[in-house]
Amino acid sequence: MRIGLCGTMSVGKTTLVNALKELPEFKDYTFRTERSKYLMEQGIPLNTDSTLKGQLVFLAERSMELMQENIITDRTIIDVMAFARASKSMDHVEKYDFEQLAMLLIKDYDYIFYINPEGVNIEDNGVRETDTEYRKLIDFIIVNYLKSRRSLIKNYGILEGPTEERIKQLKFQLGL
Repeated sequence: MRIGLCGTMSVGKTTLVNALKELPEFKDYTFRTERSKYLMEQGIPLNTDSTLKGQLVFLAERSMELMQENIITDRTIIDVMAFARASKSMDHVEKYDFEQLAMLLIKDYDYIFYINPEGVNIEDNGVRETDTEYRKLIDFIIVNYLKSRRSLIKNYGILEGPTEERIKQLKFQLGL
């Protein structure tokens, strides 16, 4: 199965992936977390400064993940689409064309789990944007994509609460 965790920045997606790594139910899975710090060090603009070329790098990473079996990743194509949509550096034609291309890959996830940001404070890791309004914008865009592209998503779930509760919810929804 290909399982993607989706949501705005600093909601605990990576924390959840790292917790799932430790569980025997997922021993046969590969786990991927985004490499934002590495990409930033390579000169790839992130967050509001993201460019078409930069977003294509992120899309390529997500595409590579979708070429694998039994993978759990802390980002999805929908996350990449949201950051492209919110980019101040991309024009509307680039955003539209990017979205059309990226949408073709959504169907490759077996499950997409949206992580609700309510009650989770932004953590400054030195890479991610810490502006609360930008975080809300990304969440708004993601939620709208999830609603408007629902027919492309095979299985969809929402995860809330602390990590332990999210694990229970995820396992329940996967039938584990």
